[in-house]
Amino acid sequence: MSYQLSAVVADGGLLREETRELDHAVLGALRQDFALLPLTPQLVQELTGTPPDYAADEPGPGQPFTLTLSAPLTEVLAHWSRRGPLAYVEAEFAGGAGHQAAAVWLGGALAWGPRFDAAFDKPRPEWPINAALIELGAEPGRWIDPFAELGLHVERSTEGWLAHGRRGLSADYWDELADEWEAHQ
Repeated sequence: MSYQLSAVVADGGLLREETRELDHAVLGALRQDFALLPLTPQLVQELTGTPPDYAADEPGPGQPFTLTLSAPLTEVLAHWSRRGPLAYVEAEFAGGAGHQAAAVWLGGALAWGPRFDAAFDKPRPEWPINAALIELGAEPGRWIDPFAELGLHVERSTEGWLAHGRRGLSADYWDELADEWEAHQ
């Protein structure tokens, strides 16, 4: 089973305010009042005025992201972060192998990261996306880690998150369906 994600995660109110006039912005609701904004090629073009660029080589510690965070795109993220912290997160997995990377902006500047991991030999809170979500203020809960606590496991691709957001679903949608199904059994 594969997983692919390229998105900004931040407080839902912050992202709603910053994206309200954008044609290509679709927000996916997460738990704890966070939201996820999939970074599609169309949205990057709308934000920066230029098409996105992607790394030719596999991501690694020196180039942690597949999406090149151009100066215009990082300026947008820095500007948005004046209202609160936000993270850019990427993940790609297939057949059990993969990687994830994350960076956090706060107060108009890069405040944390970027961090990259493909080994996942450290404790879960130190994995890049989990650590970034902790930097954003994600609180522990009943789920195994911040990634699951906020609901980032609910969809398996950027396209899935676009559909999720367009349908106005919550991160608890699948749990609610399972509960409903069990109640009918």
